[in-house]
Amino acid sequence: MPSRVPPGEKRGWIVPIGGAENKENDRRILERFVRESGGGEADIVVIPTASRLHETGARYEELFRNIGAARVTVMDFDTRRDCREPGRLERIEEASGIFFTGGNQLRLTTLLGGTAVAKLIRSRNTSGVTVGGTSAGASILCEHMIAAGDEGSSVIAGSVRLAPGLGLTNRFIIDQHFRQRDRFGRLLTALAYNPFAVGIGLDEDTAVFVGSDETVEVEGSGGVTIVDGAEVSYSSIHRAEDGQPVCMLGLRLHVLVAGATFSLSTRQASAGALNAVRE
Repeated sequence: MPSRVPPGEKRGWIVPIGGAENKENDRRILERFVRESGGGEADIVVIPTASRLHETGARYEELFRNIGAARVTVMDFDTRRDCREPGRLERIEEASGIFFTGGNQLRLTTLLGGTAVAKLIRSRNTSGVTVGGTSAGASILCEHMIAAGDEGSSVIAGSVRLAPGLGLTNRFIIDQHFRQRDRFGRLLTALAYNPFAVGIGLDEDTAVFVGSDETVEVEGSGGVTIVDGAEVSYSSIHRAEDGQPVCMLGLRLHVLVAGATFSLSTRQASAGALNAVRE
């Protein structure tokens, strides 16, 4: 279960990004991440552990510094023993924003899962620290993480593999590179296994900023597909064998763009700022 918010505290932003966010001429997603982390006083820790490319951490360090963060530290983890070093834990305690880069989400969970670092990041988020990630770094933010799966639009039993994520929230399941890699079917299949959660499919260069009031706010140039299984009246997932199609009745679907919102509490979508633009 997600960590409880201490009395008098407010949960920090949770910011999954669909990958390939604009890093050059329109950095609105990364700029807002810095803003929600303290703006000119932002103190950001970048965790590039999902990536095996040595330049990944340095690239985000440069980006966040150029955007205006006061302090940026790259903190990689090569072993689980690294995750209990006092110096690393102390640095995370100081941060106002924590950012996971892309790569392989299973590398992240196998190195960080259940460690002192993972527990501390969960705790810091409940105390107001912004935590986000892109691509694989987005997937790991949830309690139920899509570890792998097949492309395509059909709901097929066994077509998705779930694993425990970081567990900042259990209210939604993230899939990234959504439209670009045709991942509609695997997100629906994940919801067939766990209809309690809301499915959030993030296109590239698109993010959701999830606030303490559990409102999902969309940023970026693409779309966000929201799949709500709360009113599912029937699912055949329990009887379908691997490779067979699954019947699901009663799903609700929303497609949001920048300015639109979705409430995880009421399960209501809103055009939000888009209405104001039309008026």
